[in-house]
Amino acid sequence: MSTQATVLVIGGTGTTGSLVATLLREQATAVRVGTRTPSHGRPEQVGFDWSEPATHGPAVAGVDRVYLLAPLGVAEPGPLVEAFLAEASQAGVRRVVLLSSAAVLDGMSGLGALPPLVRATMPEWAVLRPSWFMQNFVGQLSAGIRERGEIITATGQGRVGFVDAADIAAVAARALLDPVPHNTDHLITGPEALSYADAAAIITDTTGRIVRHRAVSTVEMTTQFVASGLSPEYAAMLAGLDEEIRHGAQNRVAPTVRDVTGQPARSFREFVSAHRDAFTA
Repeated sequence: MSTQATVLVIGGTGTTGSLVATLLREQATAVRVGTRTPSHGRPEQVGFDWSEPATHGPAVAGVDRVYLLAPLGVAEPGPLVEAFLAEASQAGVRRVVLLSSAAVLDGMSGLGALPPLVRATMPEWAVLRPSWFMQNFVGQLSAGIRERGEIITATGQGRVGFVDAADIAAVAARALLDPVPHNTDHLITGPEALSYADAAAIITDTTGRIVRHRAVSTVEMTTQFVASGLSPEYAAMLAGLDEEIRHGAQNRVAPTVRDVTGQPARSFREFVSAHRDAFTA
């Protein structure tokens, strides 16, 4: 791996970004953490806000590689990202690693517009397409698990190759630092595809807390998302992803983690065992 790179990690205090930044530092890489709220006393943190283009130039000055997390909550992020990539390229950035998703297809709009932009703009690139994060079980799903012992989805018996964010970060670090650019899309999954019922059974077996999967319809899932405070449009989109899983869209696994990093992807059982308190506290 190269140790001479200077890398801007956009979203560097988030789930994957913070892990990527740590891995880069372990490789003696100069890391610049882009965040909307840089902390005093943390010189590696720089202000970066997608909605404030004036922060983009200073963030990429002297940088040659970028870990790119798309602007959150923006229906059409393409224009923002396109302008940023142009400015970054002029500043000397040559390599961009984009965090996308296994559920996002290339297209002319929405998040699907970003992979083609990166490929067309940057001479060195990688597009990461992770499956659903294992961290969702200790995040958005954790309250239902702890309080009611249930996981509610509209996925039916559909399976997902749940992946640990640490494995995504490990692939990202290699894509950023390897001497030869990857210039490819990486589908990133865990070692097995599981239904939510399978996941609930593993949580039960590992923690001793009885957890069940309650399958609901797409309409009911949309209603529950709206009741939790999401907009009807966003709720329908999320419930639609569940429906796609039900029809088999995410029933796949890939050897990417082992192929790229040389280490096996973490299993869901290993993840649950390491986060036992999150399911029982």
